[in-house]
Amino acid sequence: MERIATLTMNPAIDSSCEAETVSPTHKIRTHNERYDPGGGGLNVARVLHRFGAPVEAIYMSGGPTGALLDGLLDNAGLARTAVPMHDQVRMSLAVYERSTGHEFRFVPEGPAVSQAEAQAAVRAVLDNPCPWLVASGSLPRGVAPDFFASLSAPLAQQGRRLVLDTSGAALKAAFEAGGIYLAKPSIGEFEILLERKFASPQEIGAAALELVRAGKAQMIAVTMGEQGAVLAHQAGVVTHPGVQAVARSATGAGDSFVAGMVHGLLRGEPPEQAFRRGIAAGTAAVLTPGTGLCEPAEVERVLSELP
Repeated sequence: MERIATLTMNPAIDSSCEAETVSPTHKIRTHNERYDPGGGGLNVARVLHRFGAPVEAIYMSGGPTGALLDGLLDNAGLARTAVPMHDQVRMSLAVYERSTGHEFRFVPEGPAVSQAEAQAAVRAVLDNPCPWLVASGSLPRGVAPDFFASLSAPLAQQGRRLVLDTSGAALKAAFEAGGIYLAKPSIGEFEILLERKFASPQEIGAAALELVRAGKAQMIAVTMGEQGAVLAHQAGVVTHPGVQAVARSATGAGDSFVAGMVHGLLRGEPPEQAFRRGIAAGTAAVLTPGTGLCEPAEVERVLSELP
């Protein structure tokens, strides 16, 4: 199996806990606290590692929280390359309210990264020999929106595949540059990208297929939460209605989808089957409370039950 590197420009320490009721003013007692490496690429790396895929995480790290993040990644057994920054890694919080089943997610904007630090991350990526790069998550303050777009040409020259999961101006710039192997926007991100609303999965598929045939990406998977997902690739469009499930947490569901689909492609599965594996991984993550993401056994169970 080919090796995969992941890139996380705005990592986090994801903390999660449970409370009986969340209310203002009063002190809220919490239970089942846990701390995990977070941010798009690190979540993808964690899931791929659980699947047994050879993965290495490249990420920005700084300050006391950066040292904690480094330790959490070591505890998880992940191979890693930390790119130093002067600012510190953000800490996010997810609180599951037992009385209602609601989840409250608090996500800081994160550090400011200098141009020199961003260029150090580029060098770390291009010096890495892994044939696959999964660039996932937001860009931190100070990093230009075309950062991911600037990676596509040099990665292509090295014969490497770029998988991208980001949003907003960074996603738009990357599509303008083209050269993406697999892009995974959510439906909201896809609508912002194309500046239009879609009334059906068929409309989404047609728009995504147009981008594929224009050479912007070889595959585009648009996720729609419990409404399913759409895959466009050179052979056409595949839609899936999704799985109706009681969600315990939305944390890392999209990242789990990316990890599941990439793992399927690495296993030599055709895009349609890898797409189903991604859906199973995303669903398994939703069923897992807090920041736990998904486990291989649960992914296989969901995959076997998909319509």
